[in-house]
Amino acid sequence: MAFGLRIIQPSLSGFRVNRFSGYAEPFRLLQDDPALDEFFKVVDAHTRLNSVHKHRAKFDITCALTTQGIALEHVTPSALLHYSLENKRLGLTHGACNKDKTRFAARAAWEVLLEMGHFPQGTPRTVRSCFQQGQHSVEGLVDRYKIENAAVRQLLIDYLARRKADTDYTTLDGLARHLAANFWEVIERIAPGQNDLRLSSEVYEQWLAEIQFWRGDRSKMRQDRASILLSVRGFYIDLQSWSVAEPEQWAQWVVPCPIRPRDLKGFRQRRREIHRRMADRTRIRQPLMPVLIQHVESRHEHFAGLREAARSTPLGAQFTYRGRHYRRSDSPEDRRRIKTPEGPTMRVIDEETGKMVHLDRAEEVAFWDWAVIEVLRHSGIRIEELTELTHLSIRQYQRPNGETIALLVVAPSKTERERVIPMSPELFHAIAQVVRRQTKHGRPIPLLSRYDPQERTWSEPMPFLFQRQIGTVHSVLAPNTVVRMLARRCEEIAQTNKAFEDATFTPHDFRRLFATEVVNGGLPVHIGAALLGHLNLQTTQGYVAVFAEDIVGHYQKFLDHRRSQRSEDEYTDVTPKEWAEFEEHFDKRKVELGNCARPYGTPCQHEHACFSELALVS
Repeated sequence: MAFGLRIIQPSLSGFRVNRFSGYAEPFRLLQDDPALDEFFKVVDAHTRLNSVHKHRAKFDITCALTTQGIALEHVTPSALLHYSLENKRLGLTHGACNKDKTRFAARAAWEVLLEMGHFPQGTPRTVRSCFQQGQHSVEGLVDRYKIENAAVRQLLIDYLARRKADTDYTTLDGLARHLAANFWEVIERIAPGQNDLRLSSEVYEQWLAEIQFWRGDRSKMRQDRASILLSVRGFYIDLQSWSVAEPEQWAQWVVPCPIRPRDLKGFRQRRREIHRRMADRTRIRQPLMPVLIQHVESRHEHFAGLREAARSTPLGAQFTYRGRHYRRSDSPEDRRRIKTPEGPTMRVIDEETGKMVHLDRAEEVAFWDWAVIEVLRHSGIRIEELTELTHLSIRQYQRPNGETIALLVVAPSKTERERVIPMSPELFHAIAQVVRRQTKHGRPIPLLSRYDPQERTWSEPMPFLFQRQIGTVHSVLAPNTVVRMLARRCEEIAQTNKAFEDATFTPHDFRRLFATEVVNGGLPVHIGAALLGHLNLQTTQGYVAVFAEDIVGHYQKFLDHRRSQRSEDEYTDVTPKEWAEFEEHFDKRKVELGNCARPYGTPCQHEHACFSELALVS
């Protein structure tokens, strides 16, 4: 009562050291604040929040008002963000633990206030969004590093501004890092008085030696040294080229490129080595993929069936599922939630292990594990393209014969060209299951904004397919989430399958496996390139791992086809005389080299060296 009447204004830690049951509603009544009353009404009517999330949103707002001594009209994004960060710093965020310290408080309250129009336009959509960096300006990309020479700094800014028009932000960011941090900042450290791009041989050799190692760890060799050399070489060549049309801006910087051809020697060999390692990785994972697929399918089927069995079981009662005994949880929290519209969460206790299993959460995770793997392996799309799929990506195409084909329209990721993938029955089934889950109970797919960690931009609100709700936050799956999910599944399999002890899957592995399967299966490589979104056929060929069986099988088909085109009269049985003559000739040809391929009965280009050698031996 003292807190609600504003007689005492406690600190956040002092207030939260106590456990107040039902604090939000008495506080609202004591305040007699129309804005606070409206907030409570909006929270109660919110369709996406369950009763627990609604209770938490009300508590977060009343707790923030109590500890900061303000009314709701004075709650700004900064004030609520301060409250959220203080909860995180003090370890008071609901659900936070030693393993997960990334959660923020007041997430539901933030979104409700934003939807009410309480926060000004331009406010980040979620609390976490406040900490996601946007794109740097060209000046910001360069000024991240200490460039002492003002003229060179301006040159780098002008150069990157020129390149910005024909490249994406990720490439521009990497180019700025190579030129500013790995090139000129190192040059200034080696030669502090250097004021132009003309490097002496001594400075250049020292720079080459410096970039062989990582700046933070001199014991670690750099693997991408060639990319730095190519970026710097391109920088010098671009300046030479641009100076012809714009000499007033670029000509003063034109000097011979210090990077010698021999410094790039072996670049193609290293690229071939990378392709070889990737092909070996694909060959190793191809026989492992059916094991992973079976694991995620059976895991989802298990949790879905277990949840349905638990749904019809009263609280505290025991039941058996597939020969294993479980007991439905009967905690005070379960009994309290049974009175809510959504009912208690499905939690069971495994009688054999005593472990508590949150079935709603486990089934949700298992479904998305299955859906992600199915879509990746049947489409060959990139992980960024997977997370960008929306309800609008599903199209239909009617062929001239009246047949309707389901299509998946993939938004451009690395290229600027949109592409279309005809969906196989397996891919269509996986996409249909995702749509069915998102549109459960007849609801439309929520419109969300997706943060692109590569481009560092937010998309327009769209009905993304791979979105899910975790707690109070509804968001699109992040690429790193998929990577961690695959790692967890491989760790589970490794406990019973030694082949997975040193092997794991990444999202891009499925893309390489898809390319290998379609090309080795007989699909023309240019069609495979179109499905994968490659502009260069060599890129697709680099994705394909050729197996020995594929070589033998395809060559055998070629021989059979060629044989079928020729007359049967040409394929007669060999007579004993002909076979004896062939063996005699073959033995003679082996005398010199053992591998002479001269056709039988033709002049010898070695001037009958084999016969001469045979005479000498005799």
